[in-house]
Amino acid sequence: MKIAVYSAQPYDRRFLDEARTAMPGVDAAYFSDRLELDTVPLAQGCTAVCVFVNDILDAPVLEALHALGVRAVLLRCAGFNNVDLQAGVRLGLFMARVPAYAPEAVAEHALALVMTLNRRTHRAYVRVREGNFALDGLLGMTLHGKTVGIVGAGQIGACAARIFHGMGCKVLVSDPAPTPQLDGVAERASLDALLARSDVVSLHCPLLDATRHMINSASVARMKRGAMLVNTSRGGLIDTAAVIDALKSGQLGALAIDVYEQESTLFFQDHSSDIIADDVFQRLMTFPNVLVTGHQGFFTIEAMREIAAVTFANLACHMQGSPCANALPHT
Repeated sequence: MKIAVYSAQPYDRRFLDEARTAMPGVDAAYFSDRLELDTVPLAQGCTAVCVFVNDILDAPVLEALHALGVRAVLLRCAGFNNVDLQAGVRLGLFMARVPAYAPEAVAEHALALVMTLNRRTHRAYVRVREGNFALDGLLGMTLHGKTVGIVGAGQIGACAARIFHGMGCKVLVSDPAPTPQLDGVAERASLDALLARSDVVSLHCPLLDATRHMINSASVARMKRGAMLVNTSRGGLIDTAAVIDALKSGQLGALAIDVYEQESTLFFQDHSSDIIADDVFQRLMTFPNVLVTGHQGFFTIEAMREIAAVTFANLACHMQGSPCANALPHT
């Protein structure tokens, strides 16, 4: 068994190789290239591919992989909006994901973004290194007693709710599913009520047809004026152009994102010597009240080890022909 690992970074190889020691006979070929139609030939001789959030797995790519002899698609991530599930089923491909990995890691990163942007610690760090100890422009708010709205109460959203509750915040949660795990921690609210009442809104939703651009001109207009918006989930949840307009008008007080709708051509690579042609992203970076990180919310030792372990556990299910709880499509 040989696996082609796409979008592979040095840290991916470190943790995947560590987990692979438990599966003798399984070999891996690592490619920094993103999976798309032009890079399918890299999987020649492999019976499985291992992919990440920005790899393309539409019908043409899956058909080309199948023609090469690939029979398994292993996602080392939770999201699968980049996969044509119907095509995969039609081709008889085994497809599996890592549905949850150290959810605390992403929830803690959401808190880090809120704290950094609120107290301007990123700007204070630069000032102090230059010998500037002035406080003007660094004024924040005390989070204790503020209302934080959590949109999406899966494992990550529930962790985030508990963290903010522990800080003394009033926590609202909006989710179509019941949330008994948050009894005594958060108050359930409709999305509109949550947007209207929250000082901070943190998104923890999957990217589905129903959630794409859930933050748009209309929904931003329903937010409390001057509120902070945080997204550590999927970039497509936000209509970036609408958010830029809201930042310009002051309707949105601050924005912190670890994901971006067009991130596939930017994130996980060093573009420090390049001209970035994405004008929307470049406009975002001009705002002093915008903080962007490059999809690092998941990036902890514990999460990376769990991702690798679950990825190879999914592969073992495929090799043994046994049921896999993480298989796609799922109900």
